[in-house]
Amino acid sequence: MFGGNRARNRLTMPKDPKADDPMEDVEEEETGEGDATVQLMRNPAVLAALQGRLDGLGSPSTYIESLPKVVKRRVKALKNIQLKATHIEADFYKEVQALECKYHKLYTPLYEQRTQILSGAYEPTDAECEFPLDEELSDEMQEKAQIGDAPKPPACMDENTKGIPEFWLTVCKNVDLLAEMIQEHDEPILKHLTDIRVNFSEAQPEGFTLEFHFSPNDFFTNTVLTKEYTMKCTPDEKDPFSFEGPEIIKSVGCSISWKEGKNVTEKTIKKKQKHKSHGNTRTVTKTVQNDSFFNFFNPPSVPDDPEAEVDEDVQNLLSADFEIGHYIRERIVPRAVLYFTGEALEEDDYDDEEEEEEEEEDSEAEEEDEDEETGRPARKGKSKTAKAKGDPQECKQQ
Repeated sequence: MFGGNRARNRLTMPKDPKADDPMEDVEEEETGEGDATVQLMRNPAVLAALQGRLDGLGSPSTYIESLPKVVKRRVKALKNIQLKATHIEADFYKEVQALECKYHKLYTPLYEQRTQILSGAYEPTDAECEFPLDEELSDEMQEKAQIGDAPKPPACMDENTKGIPEFWLTVCKNVDLLAEMIQEHDEPILKHLTDIRVNFSEAQPEGFTLEFHFSPNDFFTNTVLTKEYTMKCTPDEKDPFSFEGPEIIKSVGCSISWKEGKNVTEKTIKKKQKHKSHGNTRTVTKTVQNDSFFNFFNPPSVPDDPEAEVDEDVQNLLSADFEIGHYIRERIVPRAVLYFTGEALEEDDYDDEEEEEEEEEDSEAEEEDEDEETGRPARKGKSKTAKAKGDPQECKQQ
């Protein structure tokens, strides 16, 4: 490789005024190595032989099958080592789960203080309300504040307002993942959402439960709606090397006791039917599912048999459900105030940019591979090394 670079450098260097001396080309003429290689690679018979050799290697599995028995034996020994490492990795994640449970108990009093302030049950002191970082406005923000009028408070708030009304509704609407689920008819209900909590399961099977707390309202009688997620943190016996950490394998919602005529997850439609023989028409009333945030509490059921096939549409719904549950647990509950102000959303935008950069790099690599296969010169571009993001607490979706 280094020799090739040196050769390219030599061929592209600026010519010396004395470069017309015929002795400069004598070495190439005598050795003939460069010309011989080029001519050899242009020979159709040689190219065909090389291609046959490459095709003979086949896929990795074909290559392994071609190895001598003594080498295959050592490969199996390496797999046994890998299996032991996989089980150690599983133990690591179990300890992470135990640490999460331990520290969750330390966070809980802080979350309770947050709830007290949101509801207006506790009024923070002047000292508790001092946060210097908020006072460090940029010059641009200060200029805007001087030029424009001060923004008016929402209609539901004034100087006598207690707590922070519609806090959780605002949080949910600020997060695209949840905002897509919220319909106009959901908002009057979500105004009564007073808290979202997470409870971790320390027993087997591992998992967590999301609790949505509501104040008394005109829509349902429940004070708490729950969503329970079951997790798995053990390698599969039949496919242990697919293990990549904890994964959510099941979710169970709860029954909502809707008040009469208030169920926003259903809608009534009327259809006209025409009799084939008599030509008479009749109107049929039918109840169907309606788009609503509250369908979140009625997820598709997962078969108990892990070998059972799941419909693709159902699988997509489950994947989205697991992603939402994990996001609420990992991001929204611990950092709710930052999603309320929008500060956490800026960090999420940076994460998206990193993912886009990674996708661009992958596409560039694929294009380069295609160029090599078709004989076209590869395009040159800047190479960016994406920052590796590792999260031992990140759940994998099944």
